[in-house]
Amino acid sequence: MSIMIQLIGDGLVLGAFYSLIALGYTMVYGIIRLLNFAHGDFYMFGAFIGYTGLSLVIGGPFGSSLLAIGLVFIITIILAGFAGMGVERIAYRPLLNAPRLSLLITALGVGFSLQYGSMLIWSPNHLSYPVKLPTAGITFLGANITYSQIAIVIVAGILMFGLQRFVHGTLYGKAMQAIAMDQTATSLMGVNINRVISITFFIGTALAAAAGLMAAVYYGTINFYMGFIMGLKAFTAAVLGGIGNIQGAVLGGFLLGILETGGTMIIGGAWKDVIAFGVLILFLVFKPTGILGEKVTERM
Repeated sequence: MSIMIQLIGDGLVLGAFYSLIALGYTMVYGIIRLLNFAHGDFYMFGAFIGYTGLSLVIGGPFGSSLLAIGLVFIITIILAGFAGMGVERIAYRPLLNAPRLSLLITALGVGFSLQYGSMLIWSPNHLSYPVKLPTAGITFLGANITYSQIAIVIVAGILMFGLQRFVHGTLYGKAMQAIAMDQTATSLMGVNINRVISITFFIGTALAAAAGLMAAVYYGTINFYMGFIMGLKAFTAAVLGGIGNIQGAVLGGFLLGILETGGTMIIGGAWKDVIAFGVLILFLVFKPTGILGEKVTERM
């Protein structure tokens, strides 16, 4: 029982990171049918922005207090969100009417630009994060659950709930749903399509940056290549839950986190990537629409 609870606790933390990144994948795909493979690199970008911000505030009057970390967290996700909007405006918007392959190749180029740009700005080496979360926690039925793990899952849950309320309770959220259903008809109704797409990129990249910052303070180290594998696994989570479905992205992220953590405990950490991508292959073969996804018929 203690092993099972520990597995679920660790899996929920990892799943929270996957879910936050997967939400960006699924939102962009739902609106413009783009598999934005540069999205995982905003996870890395957020970690590096947070690194700079925390390095600056630690020597100030607030030190490494929760107030300082919270302030850096908010600034990081805002800056990353605007960076995402800039990428959409410069790299993706001119190609919205181009073949999907052109957008996919552009996304790969944007990802490499973010990776090696971050390497030039910060460092090609692994960097130790200026703030590390405390290891104190509670013992529940023999399993050790830290307060940091609880806080990460709660913050991720708040962000996910906020996104859900935004999509279903605001005009821009309803516009996103309308564009996902029929972009041409939505445009004819007077909705500014480009503005809604920009807001979608802002939210998606902000969530990925939030995951990057939380993962950085949780694990303690960062590097310029950290977003590549994480992005592919988050894409796996989106496919697992049903890409284009917000609830599916959340479900897929947490499920993948628990499966990967359980597999690591059973067969070893060297196989964790094999487990994640093995799940992706199985779902693509037997249920390509994912758990909550629906089969879509292309209309002519």
